[in-house]
Amino acid sequence: MKCFYYFRDKSRSSKQRSAPELKDQEKLELSGPERVTKSSCSSASPRGILELYEEKGHNLRNFSFTELKRATSDFSSLLKIGEGGFGSVFKGSIKPVDGNGNSVLVAIKRLNKNALQGHKQWLTEVQFLGIVEHPNLVKLIGYCALDDERGIQRLLVYEYMPNKSLEFHLFNKAYDPLPWKTRLEIILEAAQGLSYLHEELEIQVIYRDFKASNVLLDENFKPKLSDFGLAREGPVAGDTHVSTAVMGTYGYAAPDYIETGHLTAKSDVWSFGVVLYEILTGRRSMERNRPKTEKKLLEWVKQYPPDSKRFDMIVDPRLQGEYSIKGARKIAKLAAHCLRKSAKDRPSMSQVVERLKEIILDSDEEQQPADDKSIEVSENDPVEAEDKTNQSGSTELWKKRMEHLAKLGESVESASRRRFMILQRANVSS
Repeated sequence: MKCFYYFRDKSRSSKQRSAPELKDQEKLELSGPERVTKSSCSSASPRGILELYEEKGHNLRNFSFTELKRATSDFSSLLKIGEGGFGSVFKGSIKPVDGNGNSVLVAIKRLNKNALQGHKQWLTEVQFLGIVEHPNLVKLIGYCALDDERGIQRLLVYEYMPNKSLEFHLFNKAYDPLPWKTRLEIILEAAQGLSYLHEELEIQVIYRDFKASNVLLDENFKPKLSDFGLAREGPVAGDTHVSTAVMGTYGYAAPDYIETGHLTAKSDVWSFGVVLYEILTGRRSMERNRPKTEKKLLEWVKQYPPDSKRFDMIVDPRLQGEYSIKGARKIAKLAAHCLRKSAKDRPSMSQVVERLKEIILDSDEEQQPADDKSIEVSENDPVEAEDKTNQSGSTELWKKRMEHLAKLGESVESASRRRFMILQRANVSS
């Protein structure tokens, strides 16, 4: 079995690293609990992640540490926009490669020093984001790797996503709720990103960490999957799974993967099912401050089957009835399909994409009743009449939300610009 060195020459120190050049190590096997096998979506393609990265990785920009310090005003806390287990994320501004033109806003992830696991995830992100290209996957612009006497520096530079994450907008009560149609559009495009990883590349990529916080939103609320630190190649043709150490986020990882360590694309499908229920209910997968019967989202929703009269009790109350009850039932049924106990019984992500398109199309048609039809519906189909009534205020809710976000955005951007200019002047004067 093959694995790779992180860099060709590990003896160099106190130097700026160039591109992370990956090298086959013919005679050394992984001795740890994880076995990563080279994989492909097609038996006709023998290439794996190493070969693809060597072909496409040169498109990534290699930043100096000095450039990124300057871009973030020496990693100022005023520019910190996120923090996780392996490091912090800063908003920054970089010049184009040729130095000409306007600066571009970016997000710069700086990993904690001397964190081995963080380094592994950094390398994985460089590999996978270096070979993928899809409108629903966050774009990796470049990286920085520096080793010196003060420790290792590992940084990643991404396109900037101004509207934070799906998690932020679903669970942050300070904002107006995401309208029902917007939720569906976001989850559809997120599904398209997963489908691309599973079925449209030369290799199969298993994301392994699908959750609302990893679905970032651009200025138009277009979703993009981020954080590929746990991604893995899928099994080779003829194999059913990849055996790997269990990693991921509690509440989202598939039970069959947790129990066996057998990783497949259907593990991602389970995680997707969890997030479907999150957008439906407005609740996190785990909420410890809830009553005992409601702490675990998947256990709680079982009490309200999609076809039951009490089903609407689980729908996010912040929507204030402005949603399609028929569409909500269909989303719950799709989620249940994704959450089937046996992995082989779960749909593929391409099937999920097609089903979501049908649900959205049906919802769009339900929003356009003629006046005379509305009378007919109210007499003959009370369920559908309720559905149409729920849709009536969704456009107004969306307008209110966008106005709110625009005002907040202007305020935050103005304050950020003032702070940034003050920091820049301080740097120049020093």
